[in-house]
Amino acid sequence: MKYARGINDSVMKENIENKFIQVVSCNTHNISCITNTIAMKEQGPDNLEEGRFICIRRANDTSQSGSFIAAPSVGIHDNDSFGSHHAKDSYELFSTLGYDLNMFSSAMKVNSQYMHVLWFYLKTKETITLNDVLDRLHGNDLVATTSKNMTSTVFSFGRDHGHFGRILNQTVVVEQSLHVKNDHEVYGFCFTPQDGNSILSSISSTEHFLYPHSFEDKVQCLSELFFQEI
Repeated sequence: MKYARGINDSVMKENIENKFIQVVSCNTHNISCITNTIAMKEQGPDNLEEGRFICIRRANDTSQSGSFIAAPSVGIHDNDSFGSHHAKDSYELFSTLGYDLNMFSSAMKVNSQYMHVLWFYLKTKETITLNDVLDRLHGNDLVATTSKNMTSTVFSFGRDHGHFGRILNQTVVVEQSLHVKNDHEVYGFCFTPQDGNSILSSISSTEHFLYPHSFEDKVQCLSELFFQEI
């Protein structure tokens, strides 16, 4: 079963006997968190008419010496319904809740070692304003916002102030990039905190196995490590 903290914890509670869990990737965490927070958390899955995403990925990690690329490289759409695997994985994550979402993603790599960047477009059934978007983002403790527009400065903040250099939030949204068009279309950029968001879900799922009836309470000890603003 695919799992991401803050998305399908209710399914974890219902399936106490479940012995196999797949913690989804860092970009899948980001896509799912943004989609859920802005379009669905308050109004349900039917409010999302479509979600489109471009994952602009770093070439390799700062700890790796290989696999770096000399120039930006675009990916292919190898899935007829979802494009790249990122939307497919997010769709399957939400499907554990019984949702059937319209999602499509593209991916590319750039010659950087800092952070992945996500461009998103969400079309909602109900009207939405920029203030609505900001209120929903600020109301989710797994979301951090920032006025920084470079991955290097956000990465540096995480290195200096994060838990062992990591940002555990699921996404870092660039506030000035947010835009609402026609009262239904939300556009924006956000940064993916690499393995930090997956680590959070890994800890939560481990707590689920150890303490299936109280893992929600025990994982709250990590809440002080989240950032509201970067």
